[in-house]
Amino acid sequence: MKENYQKKMDAVVAAIPEGEKPTLLLQSCCGPCSSYVLEALTPHFQVTVLYYNPNIQPRAEYDLRLENQRRIIAQLPTPTEVKILECDYDGEAYDAAVKGLEQEPEGGARCTVCFRLRLEQTAKLAKEQGFEWFCTTLTVSPHKDAERLNKIGAALGEKYGVPFLPSDFKKREGYKRSIELSKQYGLYRQEYCGCLYSKPEEA
Repeated sequence: MKENYQKKMDAVVAAIPEGEKPTLLLQSCCGPCSSYVLEALTPHFQVTVLYYNPNIQPRAEYDLRLENQRRIIAQLPTPTEVKILECDYDGEAYDAAVKGLEQEPEGGARCTVCFRLRLEQTAKLAKEQGFEWFCTTLTVSPHKDAERLNKIGAALGEKYGVPFLPSDFKKREGYKRSIELSKQYGLYRQEYCGCLYSKPEEA
């Protein structure tokens, strides 16, 4: 029986003492995916968005997605200010991590390594900077395996001593809402996940 990570997140939120807003470092892949996630999280957490995505290729695509990430943070009305932590582009780290997995199908072992690479950096920074929780926007996508992401996040949370917020943001029509918000704010919606292996020839 699959875990219901939305219900697990609901339980965490319900346990937050009234009037408190724990700090949360949110790894975000792009502005569109973060739009609904920020709507869902900011009533309960003080969120800082981490833009760490060494998988995004080419560099121009990385910069375009970062620009749209900044835009939604600046324009989306939230109960408290959302900050952004931008990392330098580090495509070499991704290439090194997935070496030997180039021919893996989309959604396979290469993606697992990519998830771990990004979530480990998030957990590490959350520990270093004193965040109370960390999480990722990746579960909002119907193309991403929420169970795999939550298991990786939970394991890294134990490793670094910062709890991973269980989530499945595609639930409750989260993905649909992200599309609506993208249209509302005129956000660029990419045609592929990020790495060149996931890019269709026509994209």
